[in-house]
Amino acid sequence: MRVFVAGATGAIGRALLPQLLEAGHEVIAMTRSRERAERLAAAGVEVAVCDAYDPAGVERAVGQAGPEALIHQLTSLPPAITPRRMERQLADNDRIRVEGTRNLVRAAERANVRRIVAQSVAFAYRPEGDLILAETAPLWLDAPPPFRRSVEAVAELELQVARAEGPDGVVLRYGYFYGSGTAYARDGSNARLVRKRQFPIAGGGGGVFSFIHVDDAARATVLALEGKRQPGVYNVTDDEPAPAREWLPVYAQAIGAPKPWRVPAFLARVAAGRYGVELMTRQRGASNAKAKAEFDWQPRFPTWRTGFAASEHPARRQHDVGRE
Repeated sequence: MRVFVAGATGAIGRALLPQLLEAGHEVIAMTRSRERAERLAAAGVEVAVCDAYDPAGVERAVGQAGPEALIHQLTSLPPAITPRRMERQLADNDRIRVEGTRNLVRAAERANVRRIVAQSVAFAYRPEGDLILAETAPLWLDAPPPFRRSVEAVAELELQVARAEGPDGVVLRYGYFYGSGTAYARDGSNARLVRKRQFPIAGGGGGVFSFIHVDDAARATVLALEGKRQPGVYNVTDDEPAPAREWLPVYAQAIGAPKPWRVPAFLARVAAGRYGVELMTRQRGASNAKAKAEFDWQPRFPTWRTGFAASEHPARRQHDVGRE
C-alpha cells in the first residue's frame, strides 16, 4: 500500500516509518525541511517537501504521491512545557491540529485516499465517572482555560477526520508517549524535572495516567491501516492506567532519580497551575480494550512497570517535531 505520512520526523513518526517499510508499504514522508528530506530519503522513503499550513502545497504533494492511505502525525510542541505558559506554548500545536488537519483531509478527499489515520490523545477526557474510560466518554471541553483550547483543537481534529468525504477516518487517541524522543525519555524534559524533584506527587496523587511506548503506538498505527479495520475512535494505551502516586516513583527509580516529593494540592497549584493539579489528582485513564479487539493488537510493553525500565536509549531531540 502507498502510505503518505505527515509528521514523519516526530517521536512517533520516527518509530513508525521503519515499521511501515517492514510491513511492505511504500512510504511517502512529508517534511517542510530539505535537510530532513535528505535524511528521510536516505532511510528509503519517498519525500514530499511542503508546509502543513500551505493548503495548495499539501494538496499538490498528496495528489502527486497518489497514496491509498494518509497518516496524520503532525505536532508542533516545544522542548518543554511549563504549566503557567502552556496556552502560549501550545498555540501552534492547537493550530496545526485544526488547520493542518483541514489541509490534509481536503487533500486526501481530492486525491481519493481510502483511509485517514490521525493522531489524537487519550488524556483529554472529562474527569468524571469511572477512573478508566472508553472512547464513548466525553472530552473535557470545559477544562481550565490553559487546557481548554487544546481540548477544543483535539475535538475539531477528530470531527474533521470523521466527516471526511470519501476516506474512512480512524482516530487514534494515544496515551502519554514514553521511549526515545519523548518527554519521558531518559533525557527528556519530564525526566529532567523528576531528577530535580520538580515533578512532585500533588495531593493524593489520584490522577490516572495512561502510557504507551512509541514503538507500541507505531505498531497499532500500522495495524489501523488495514481495510478490514472499522473506522472510528480508538484509545491506544497500555494495559495498566495508573494513578500518579503509583507510576511516578517507579519512573523515578527507572531513570535513577530521587524519590518524588509529595506536596499538598494547594502548594502544587502555585507552581503547576490549576490544570497541572487537576491532572495529578482527577485525570481519568483510558481503556485499550477496543483497539486490542479490533486491531488484534497487544502492546509489547503491556505496562509501564516494565516499559520504563526497558526504555534506556538516549532520546532524540524533543523539538524535532512532527511538523518538520
